Amino acid sequence: MAARPETARKILIYWMDGVVALMAVITVAFTVGRSTAGAISPLHAAVTVTCQLGLCVLFPILLREAFDHRPRPTWKLALAGAFALAATLLRPTTLDNSSPWIEVGTLWLAAAALYLSPRAIVCVATAVAGLLTVHGALVHDQSWPGVLISLLINFAFMIPAMLLWRWLWWIIRDASNAREARARLAVAEERLRFARDLHDLLGHSLAVITLKSELAAKLATKDAARALTEMTEVRELAGDSLAEVQQAVHGYQHLDLDEEVAGVRAALEASGTRCVVHVRADGLGPAARALLAWVVREGGTNVLKHSRATRCAITIDGGLLEMRNDGVARGAAQPSPGSGLRGLAERLVAAGGTLSAAPTATGEFLLRATVPVVGELPAREAVPA
Repeated sequence: MAARPETARKILIYWMDGVVALMAVITVAFTVGRSTAGAISPLHAAVTVTCQLGLCVLFPILLREAFDHRPRPTWKLALAGAFALAATLLRPTTLDNSSPWIEVGTLWLAAAALYLSPRAIVCVATAVAGLLTVHGALVHDQSWPGVLISLLINFAFMIPAMLLWRWLWWIIRDASNAREARARLAVAEERLRFARDLHDLLGHSLAVITLKSELAAKLATKDAARALTEMTEVRELAGDSLAEVQQAVHGYQHLDLDEEVAGVRAALEASGTRCVVHVRADGLGPAARALLAWVVREGGTNVLKHSRATRCAITIDGGLLEMRNDGVARGAAQPSPGSGLRGLAERLVAAGGTLSAAPTATGEFLLRATVPVVGELPAREAVPA
């Protein structure tokens, strides 16, 4: 649920919708029953039912508008209050059981709690309790202590429950936002690391090349020999810089498989995704291990950036790698592969391997890669810490 906050939101809201629908059925059935028995006129029953249904129709709208934040009171809230008050005051006078109509007032008060401050809701609850108690005692000859106690019990249960319902959604939403922020941070940190390495390598060299090039341009018409010397040094600096960049990229490209698996696992678990790893790759050569390391890195990056996975399984058995995650919604269209996966696929095919990435029939996303196995040794299982 934490990984799919919108699903949690729907469950919480639809649960309240079901409660309201059940209450509507009960109150309407009571009113229609009293009208059929001749206790109230058809017009009286029709007005009462209209008020009951009006409140039940407005309540889901009020709930959805106030679920993500605390909005200011609106005309919809006032209209729902008028419906609740009218339905309560018009309830059949011969009806001994007033519990459904107590619930009508409580329902509106619970919706109002999502819009009003705590002090305001206490004042409104006191006013509603006083009005309904007096009405029950004077019009229906009910015991006022019994009516008051019933109202207070309902208020004390329903209002905190509604506020807790919304607070629970806020917790789920904030946890999901924090998880996504951690995932973006993990990707940004890797980009920053590589950018910092390139800056350290090229910053000084490019600054010197710029200065010497400007100096050579100024000396070109005054001292050709010195200008030639400066440009020779520029060429040497450019060649050294190119060699340093090639060395850095070469080191970046030749990844260590065990380090990449451990790093991806740590990044996924930091973002809230449970990661299970099974690795048996002792029989792979350095080139094959480097290819699989690239697949692990790209697969982990895609899980962090493009999915809402709660679990991810990384399995390497010889020259076969599979990464499965549950971050694909059922019925969703198959995403087109990004440039990272396309580049990996071309590299693997050139090395005699394969790469595929697609949702499965079980609702998972499977990244599958194979590399040629040369000189395979007896395999053992290892789970990086």
